Amino acid sequence: MNQQISCTDCPLRKSGAFSATSAEEIEFIQSIRQRQMQVRAGHGIMREGDASSTLYTLLSGWAFRYRTLNDGRRQIFNFLLPGDFIGLQHQLGQASPHGVEALTDATLCAFPNERLWDIYRSHPGLGFDITWLCAHEELIVDENLLSVGRRSATERIAMLLIHLYKRAESVGLGGPDGVPFPLIQQHIADALGLSLVHTNKTLKRLQAMGLYTLGNGRLKLTHPAAMARLADYYAMPLRARPLI
Repeated sequence: MNQQISCTDCPLRKSGAFSATSAEEIEFIQSIRQRQMQVRAGHGIMREGDASSTLYTLLSGWAFRYRTLNDGRRQIFNFLLPGDFIGLQHQLGQASPHGVEALTDATLCAFPNERLWDIYRSHPGLGFDITWLCAHEELIVDENLLSVGRRSATERIAMLLIHLYKRAESVGLGGPDGVPFPLIQQHIADALGLSLVHTNKTLKRLQAMGLYTLGNGRLKLTHPAAMARLADYYAMPLRARPLI
C-alpha cells in the first residue's frame, strides 16, 4: 500500500469492522494526520529509549510491542493488528521503555502527539474512543499476564492462537482458509515466556489433537470451541471498535 489514502477513503472504515465516525470527525482526523508511511518487516516503528513525538494508527500489516533485557532476552507485550492505535503506552514526549517493530510490511498513519489535546477539546467523542482503545489494550495485556502467570504451556499457546484468530477475524481478515498468521515460533515463545523447544513441542501437540492447521501463512482453527475450552478462554461480546 504505497499510495497516499485520505481518511475519507480509508479501507478500514469501509470494511465495516469499525464503529461509525461522522464526516466532521473524519475531516478533523485528516487535518491532524502528518503523513502516511511504510515500514518494512523487521524494522522499528518506535525504538526502546527514544522519545517519540508521534502517535500511529496501523493501517495495514502486523506489528508487536516489546521490551528487551540487557542480555538480549525479549518480552513481547502485545501483537498489533490493523486499526490499532500506537504510542499511548508511555508518557508523551518521554523516552519510551518499550519498542514497536513491524512484524510484516506495514503502513501507518502518523499523528503529532501534541494534537492529542485538541482531540479531547474539540471532539470529545473521539477522545472517548481513544480512552476506550487504551482500556481495551489494557484488557489484552491483563489476559497475557494471566497466561504467563497461571496457564500451562498448552493453555498459553491455545489462548494466544484463539485470541489472535478472533482479533484478525474482527478486523475483517478472516476467510474460508482462516486468517493471516505471520508469527514464527520465536515470537510465540517471546510473548508467552516459553523456551523455543517447549513452544515447538506444544504447537505440535495441539496440531496432533486436530485443533488447528497452519500453512502458507494462514491459521485455521478446526475446532474453535475445543480450543477455547482448553485455553479457558472467555469470549467477551464483540463490538465495533473505534478507529482514529
